[in-house]
Amino acid sequence: MAKYETRLTGSFDAVLSALDDAIMNASSTASYEDGSDYHMGSVRCAVRVYERYSALGGNRVSMAVTLLGNGQELFLSAITSGGSQAMLFKINTWGEGAFLDTLVEAAERLKGK
Repeated sequence: MAKYETRLTGSFDAVLSALDDAIMNASSTASYEDGSDYHMGSVRCAVRVYERYSALGGNRVSMAVTLLGNGQELFLSAITSGGSQAMLFKINTWGEGAFLDTLVEAAERLKGK
C-alpha cells in the first residue's frame, strides 16, 4: 500500500478534473471504477476509485482518491492497494507506487500554479 496526502488551493472542480485526466491518460489500462460526490454547506467531498494493470507486477492495482474542499482550500488523499503476489505478506508493490506516482506528479504540478 502506498499513500499520498497534500493540501492544494484552487477550484474543486478544476483540480478534480485535472487529477482524473492525469490518471486516465497515464495508462491505456486505467479505468474509472466508481465514485461518490457529497456536499454539506460549502464543504465538498469527492471519492474516486481507479484501477489499472501493472505490467511490472503482472497484476491489477487500485487507487482510491479523496478530494475534500471548503471553498478554495483543498485536501487530497490517495491510497493504492492490490498488486501483491504473496499470500502471507506483501511483496512486489512496484505497481502500487507507480500508479500513485501519476497522481503525485499531477498534484505537484497543480501546487506550482
